[in-house]
Amino acid sequence: MKIYTYSQARQKLADILEESKSEDVVIHRRKGDKFFIVPEARTQRSPFDVSGLRKNISRKEILDAIRESRERS
Repeated sequence: MKIYTYSQARQKLADILEESKSEDVVIHRRKGDKFFIVPEARTQRSPFDVSGLRKNISRKEILDAIRESRERS
């Protein structure tokens, strides 16, 4: 675990963020506050991967709705 003062963390924040990917990082303030830097876990999902809706609607009803909306415009 690496511990940095607030001043050190301000000066080399980018390096500390990269370092936090491989080990625990703590920023310690003069008042005694401690902050742990924890990187968010990366997901391998595509931003276009959305879950479907569970609706009881048939294919015909979907196509009819699309046709109707196209006729209006």
